[in-house]
Amino acid sequence: MGAQTVVADVADELARRVATGQYAPGDLMPSVRQVAEEFDMNRATAQLVLGRLESYGFVDAHRGRGFTVRDVRRAGGVDVYRRLFRLSLPAPETAAEMFANIVAAERAIVLEALLDYTAAERGIEPAVLTAAVDELETLARSAEPDRVRMLELEVGLVRTVLTDLGHTMQRAVLNSVGEMLFEVPEAVEAYFVVSPDLHVLVWRALLAVWESENGPSEAQLALFEDLFAMYHEKVLARFDELVGLDAGAEDRRHSATA
Repeated sequence: MGAQTVVADVADELARRVATGQYAPGDLMPSVRQVAEEFDMNRATAQLVLGRLESYGFVDAHRGRGFTVRDVRRAGGVDVYRRLFRLSLPAPETAAEMFANIVAAERAIVLEALLDYTAAERGIEPAVLTAAVDELETLARSAEPDRVRMLELEVGLVRTVLTDLGHTMQRAVLNSVGEMLFEVPEAVEAYFVVSPDLHVLVWRALLAVWESENGPSEAQLALFEDLFAMYHEKVLARFDELVGLDAGAEDRRHSATA
């Protein structure tokens, strides 16, 4: 195992302890000597580990004091949140709470994009969208659907819509959300809690609306929003199950966000 692999692995382990609350914000991290002793490495490598943790945004360096744990959930940016989510899986309640926030952000962006595109003067060639949905359908009908590829296609479809609408900031956030999801297999699986065919049906319905001269009625739009909300509730419940969240903790989380 190379030195860089050792540094990355140990840095991830220490970051995981931050993510799961073993090291709390403001705590003093183990010293270079302590890291070297615990992980059986020399001090130079241990110094690299703590430096890597600082580059992750999980700790702050203080001359003469060492490294202190940052409040990453309050002060961290998107890259920190992405790493934090991946490393939080050993703490199911934390992972489920973070996933709920990710889903809420994704839902707001996607729903707004689809509704705005329905009302806008559309500039995308229908064949471009149809080709992506055709591939989505082919994957959905396979014996073992490639969920990662299906999610990539769906994110790509929304990204195309956002680009046409000129929503560049939302597109950037969606890209980051997609990266968070793709790094966690449980998150990808949760997005397909309902049959993959449902994803195809939704996109086919959207294509039909976009290609028709008559836009959807207010009742149809309201129904779509309700279905979107119910689907994401199932996604959250499936993720909770996959990470091993007990029923009591799930109830507490839903009551807190209701």
